[in-house]
Amino acid sequence: MRLADFILQNMEPILQQWEDFAKTLTPATEGMKALALRDHAEHMLRAIAADLQTPQSHEARMLKSHGNAPRLNGITSAETHAELRHASGFTIGQVIAEYRALRTSVLALWLPPDHVSKDQEVTDVIRFNEAIDQALAESVVTYATAVETARNVFLGVLGHDLRSPLGAVLLSAEVLLRAGDLPPKPTKNVSRIYTSVKRSIKIVGDLLDFTRTQLGSGIPISMARDDLVQTCRGMVEEARAYHPDRQIDLVSGYTLPWRFDKSRMEQVIANLIGNAIQHGDGSSPVTVTLKIVGGFAELSVQNAGPPIEDSAKAGLFNPLIRHLQGGVEYGAEAGLGLGLYIASAIVSAHHGSIEVESQAGSGTTFIVRLPSISA
Repeated sequence: MRLADFILQNMEPILQQWEDFAKTLTPATEGMKALALRDHAEHMLRAIAADLQTPQSHEARMLKSHGNAPRLNGITSAETHAELRHASGFTIGQVIAEYRALRTSVLALWLPPDHVSKDQEVTDVIRFNEAIDQALAESVVTYATAVETARNVFLGVLGHDLRSPLGAVLLSAEVLLRAGDLPPKPTKNVSRIYTSVKRSIKIVGDLLDFTRTQLGSGIPISMARDDLVQTCRGMVEEARAYHPDRQIDLVSGYTLPWRFDKSRMEQVIANLIGNAIQHGDGSSPVTVTLKIVGGFAELSVQNAGPPIEDSAKAGLFNPLIRHLQGGVEYGAEAGLGLGLYIASAIVSAHHGSIEVESQAGSGTTFIVRLPSISA
């Protein structure tokens, strides 16, 4: 009996053996009915049996090796299986273990009779493994997507819900400070509360921006004509007030009319200056330069200090990636590590570009270019 016929004629013992294994994986299976445990395993096995009975070209085999076998219609049983397992509390490791068990359940029960040639046996096993691997690839991708979506929705809800209470604390602290009738020690404590909450609100804002990009909506911008120099000058002055011990120089003309989202570009400038202050040489100035180069508005933020390693540059603008810079995590020492990623997303929303140049002796320079079509 060929393997495809064996699967179809022995579906019940195969599913029973697989079900017994699945019950051992997680407390989430406690109290689940056998039908729920088997959900789409039978559909997968029937699809695999049909695949084994169908001639396979070299091209189809190559597609399977990449997990891209053609699908007949809509979502596959393997994808649905992954979604249900995620909802039931299975880990990705447990889902993979189920496929190992399904593979073993079939092959261990199948004992090829004498009339099945060795070549046929090998062919059946290879085709069966290819089909299982295809189903596994579909499940892993679907499971990973479900995890990512759930995480992003959670982060979005968390960030949104935190804004109101944090705003209330910030406003209360600001009212107390402006009253001016607190003794010195309480004033110092309220100032700390105000500073910490303000930073927390920034982190929540970064979290919401990150969630928007991950859910596909992107960073929202509102383009308007404004002065890019004045916007840059305002953020430099704010950074000087926040870091009175650091020298921050601005090199620019008097004005630069441009179309851009002012609040978002303030976010970019603040992130780049803060990054330069945090990781640059404290005894050297941070230099912010704004000029027009080849029809582009070019903003650069330069700091002295050890260069960024080449291995870290490729992923510098990726979310939640931390880069070691002289023993300090680059770009994320006091936050979520999203600053450069969000800055990059904002610049991209302006159809611009951002890049970094970093080498020993000349320090690190982040360069933002906004295209002339924005002018």
